[in-house]
This record gives sequence, structure tokens and C-alpha cells, in this order.
Amino acid sequence: APRPTDLSELLKEGTKESHDRAENTDFVKNFLKGRIKREHFKLATVALYFTYSALEEEMEHNKEHPAFAPLYFPSELHRRESLAKDLDYFYGEGWEEKIQCSEATQHYVDRIHHVGQHEPELLVAHAYTRYMGDLSGGQVLKKVAQRALKLPSTGEGIQFYEFDNIANAQQFKQFYRARMNALDLDENTKERIVEEANRAFRFNMQVFDELDKIGKSLAEAEQDGDIPVHDGKGDISKCPYYAEKLGKTAAGCPYHTAVLLARKPLLQLILAACVAVAAGAATWYLM
Repeated sequence: APRPTDLSELLKEGTKESHDRAENTDFVKNFLKGRIKREHFKLATVALYFTYSALEEEMEHNKEHPAFAPLYFPSELHRRESLAKDLDYFYGEGWEEKIQCSEATQHYVDRIHHVGQHEPELLVAHAYTRYMGDLSGGQVLKKVAQRALKLPSTGEGIQFYEFDNIANAQQFKQFYRARMNALDLDENTKERIVEEANRAFRFNMQVFDELDKIGKSLAEAEQDGDIPVHDGKGDISKCPYYAEKLGKTAAGCPYHTAVLLARKPLLQLILAACVAVAAGAATWYLM
């Protein structure tokens, strides 16, 4: 039975308020409602990639440190390779050159590196905050993302949420907490770990807020990968020519069709030739 002095219980109680605040950020609430756009999700995956790359690098450096060694489970928990697969799916070949670490994520990454290099006993806080969350609420987010973004049922794009080497998530979490509780830590170190876990939650919330602002600044057409509805504004359902897109039988929108055709390379070449001929004819006429 867990005791009030166990590290897992101290973390659970000591981060409850931070956990609740994180769950109530606009980004998380919208995500849970399925209001997540593909471009938005891609940026979130990028943030996770940089975060886990830093965390797992420092965990590797400290895998024999007595305050962390019992929690080193690379084959079961590490996410960097899974995130790399997701980024390859979303960005394609050469994805490493197409992504960059955002400002809020960089602050998070810097803190993880500082902890790993100067206070490795606090790595427990970051590992607990990330991996236990991934094995809990992360599984809900996986299903929401797969449904909202119409991702393949074979798992492309959501490998981050797949823990192939953990047969039972609930049992593994209990085992992991037992390992945490067995760490030889004094009360002061436990308090510092709880404080660091709250700091980790704050970093996560800052990343969520940043993603939320980015999402609001993205044009709807850019997020969906569609072309604008006429002038790029307004509700698509209010356009009478979009009946076909809405599952009805009316003809497609002339503007929509024209822009789609204009994007065809062959038609662009023909149009360019026509423009050149017209310009030549106009020049000849004016002379």
C-alpha cells in the first residue's frame, strides 16, 4: 500500500493542481474535443521530438546514477525513434531539415539539459511527468488524433503513442512507481523532485499556449490543406456550390474548380503560353 512519504504519492498530490491546469489549457481542451488540425498536430509532434531527444539524451548519460538508474527503461519507454517515424510520415524525406525547435520548447529543452548535467536526481521529475502521462491520458489523445485527422488505422502518424514493449500499461505504471518509491532519497530531495515536476508541467503549459497561439494564426485553409473558399473567408457550408463537398449532388463551386485547375502544371504551361501569345499580339497591334 502506498504511504504518504512515498515519492509517487508525493508527486501525485504535489502536482495535482499543475496537472489540472495543464488539462484545462485551451490546446488540450480543443484537442480532446477533436478540434485539432493537421498542421497544428505536426507542430506539436515537432515539440515532442525535441523534448524527448533532450530527455533521453540526459537519461542515457545518467543511466548508472543511483538516483535514476532503477528508472532506466529505454526499450519500454523511450519515444525519440517513434517520434522520428511520425515526423517522417508528416514531413517526408529530409524531415530533419524541415523542422525547428520553437522558443517555448527550447526553454523546456534547456532546463532538461541543465538538470541532466547538474542535478541528475531531478530527472525523475521529468521522466515521471512525461512517460506516466503518455501511458495514461496520452492513449486518449491517440484515439482522438487518429479519428480527427483521419490517420491510417495501421498507426502511421501516431507511433509516439504506441508502446510495443509494454503489454499492460496499468501494471507497468504500478511497477514504475514502486521503483520510484524504492529510490534512496532524503526528504529534501523528494521535495525538490516534486518542485521540479511542477516546473515541468509549467514548461508543458507554455508549449501548449505557444501551440494555441500558432494555431490561431494559421489560416483555416493552410491547416486543412484545402484552397480558400472564394476570398478565403466565411463558412464553407454557406456556399451553395459546395453541395458536392457536403455530400449532396449539386455541381462544384466554379471558383473552387477554376483554382484547382489553375494549379495543374500542364494547364499552367498552357496558360503561360497563351499569355505570351496574347502579349505578343498586343505588342504587334500597338506598334
